[in-house]
Amino acid sequence: MTYPSAPAVLELFKPITWFAPMWAFLCGVVSVGGDSGASWTVVAAGVLLAGPLVCATSQAVNDWFDRHVDGINEPHRPIPSGRIPGRWGFYIAVIWSGVSLAVAWTLGSWVLAATMVGLILAWAYSAPPLRLKQNGWFGNAAVAFCYEGLPWFTGAAIMATVLPDWRILLVAALYSIGAHGIMTLNDFKAIEGDTRMGIRSLPVQLGADAAARLACVMMALPQVAVIALLTLFGQPWHALAVTALLAVQVVLMGKLVADPRGQAARYNATGTTLYVLGMLVAAFALRSS
Repeated sequence: MTYPSAPAVLELFKPITWFAPMWAFLCGVVSVGGDSGASWTVVAAGVLLAGPLVCATSQAVNDWFDRHVDGINEPHRPIPSGRIPGRWGFYIAVIWSGVSLAVAWTLGSWVLAATMVGLILAWAYSAPPLRLKQNGWFGNAAVAFCYEGLPWFTGAAIMATVLPDWRILLVAALYSIGAHGIMTLNDFKAIEGDTRMGIRSLPVQLGADAAARLACVMMALPQVAVIALLTLFGQPWHALAVTALLAVQVVLMGKLVADPRGQAARYNATGTTLYVLGMLVAAFALRSS
């Protein structure tokens, strides 16, 4: 039997994609504050769970079920190139799902529940019959929830050792909604390919201009709600900081809407960075409230 090499498996797992859920997990850790029953060893295990385990699993699942399309469009990837031979792409996805659940089980019932939801969505996103990725509304929602809300919840649950405070859950949910817009921006680079393959991303469904405007609204409105909540929670300085970050985003959004295809990648490198910085500011506000 031919086995895949370690570098090929690491490439399959796409480490660059781990940042978003790991950042959201750390926001969840920060948002709890006060005394915690969790050790930093447990927190480190949670970071491992959010990125190199659950997120990596989602990448393996996606590449396995996209292997035929990748064989045409990106034949250099580990599975179509044969560096992940036979059915090893599927085996790795299954094994890593099991490892993720095993680690989550050691971290408590709430973490296990969140991990189960994340893995179910990861498989539903890529695998038939659901293949949520075929529709931008559903696929983007699944990814946004898995990349922002669930990791934030997991980090908070690990620190609190119980169901986190409702304020934490609400802010995490709002940032998940906003991340839907970020996921839409990721689809601009593949409009032509998605059209040919029948993938109904939002830029394909709505057109580039309308999808860009929708993405901006989806990103901005939840942040406005967060600003209002932080003010209500008695954290006006944190609310002001998120407002300033949003104001810069709005300026960049103007450029994005004027040239969606040309500016989508640039906005992802600039506006999205401001978005996730706002997440951390909100986490510190929740910690102080």
